[in-house]
Amino acid sequence: MNDTFATIAEAKQSIIDEFSLFDDWVDRYEYIIELGKGLKGLPEECHTEQFRVKGCQSQVWFRAHDTGGRIVYEADSDAMIVRGLIALLLRVYSARLPEEILTTPPDFFDAIELGSHLSGNRANGLHAMVSHIHSYAQSFKDGG
Repeated sequence: MNDTFATIAEAKQSIIDEFSLFDDWVDRYEYIIELGKGLKGLPEECHTEQFRVKGCQSQVWFRAHDTGGRIVYEADSDAMIVRGLIALLLRVYSARLPEEILTTPPDFFDAIELGSHLSGNRANGLHAMVSHIHSYAQSFKDGG
């Protein structure tokens, strides 16, 4: 999902740089949708209540596993824009150490002005996904 050689700060900056190439929000939304189309997603058997993120208007599922002390996230949604948002989140947070995840706010969304262009429901869903990512990181950090 992300370039494992890039730092979390480099991953965030790369997203900011990519979005700065677009002059208007229609182009940015189209790009987010394209990112969503490229998201690997989760197998259908993971589209269960166990993996569902509560607080999202769309159906969103996340799972995580530890790979050598790094948390690798996999996620999916039934909404293409949300899949694109997930792709951005995974670029920043997947394959990172729990401490990195917990100390890195999703401020890149503000830097690309996405927060001001999301509906209230989508903004709440984005917050729920970030909370879910942080809760997995805290659980892995605590040894669970």
